[in-house]
Order: sequence, then C-alpha cells, then structure tokens
Amino acid sequence: MRLLRALIRNRAATAPSHPDPGLRTRRYPVPLPVVRQTARQLADGGLPRWVLTDESESDGWIRAEATTRVLRFVDDVEIRIRADGQGQTRVDVRSESRVGVTDLGANARRIRRFLRHLDRAMAGHD
Repeated sequence: MRLLRALIRNRAATAPSHPDPGLRTRRYPVPLPVVRQTARQLADGGLPRWVLTDESESDGWIRAEATTRVLRFVDDVEIRIRADGQGQTRVDVRSESRVGVTDLGANARRIRRFLRHLDRAMAGHD
C-alpha cells in the first residue's frame, strides 16, 4: 500500500518525523543568515537545473524552479528557513510537480539531494 501511495504522488515534503530519514526536517546549530545564504546559493544555480524565482527574507522562504533532466518538466520548490526557538535554524522543503499524477519519486529525490548538499555545507560550520 505504501508503494502504491508513493507511485501516485506528484509532491514531497519534509516533516520532523518523516519515515524517510532523508526527508526529515533539518535543524542546524548554525546562525539563520548562514543557512539562508547557503540554501539560496544552492537554489540559485548551485544545483543543476535549479533557478531561484522568488524569496522573502522576512517571511523565511525561498522559491525555485527545478527542471527535470529528461522531459524538461518544471517543478516548484519551496524552502522554509526559520529559527526554532532553541538556538537552531530549522529547514523544511517542499517540491511539487506542475503536471501529471505521479512524479515516480522525483520530488523526494530532489529534496534529498538538496538536503545532502546543505548538510555538507553546514557540517563545516559546526
């Protein structure tokens, strides 16, 4: 049943207790401006086929478009960055396909890839 649900989704998002560790909300002991700048750089061409489209520093989000490699579908990504009230910076990511009923896991893979890059960059700030 879980496989069937995964096959008929066209979006993915992080959550604090997501069953997939790669899709769990991230918390970094790094100042918010540092995390934000790094996430912005990744979304603004730091990752292949990603383009920054909008951002709001005051509201804590960054929006980007990610184009799929083969069929060139454009998907929407939103990255939310905010202080968690415990001295850490919290990052959540959502990726959603604009067309189709299923993404065959592309949105989840995109989020995992983004977070792997962000995790590596933040590890250097510990």
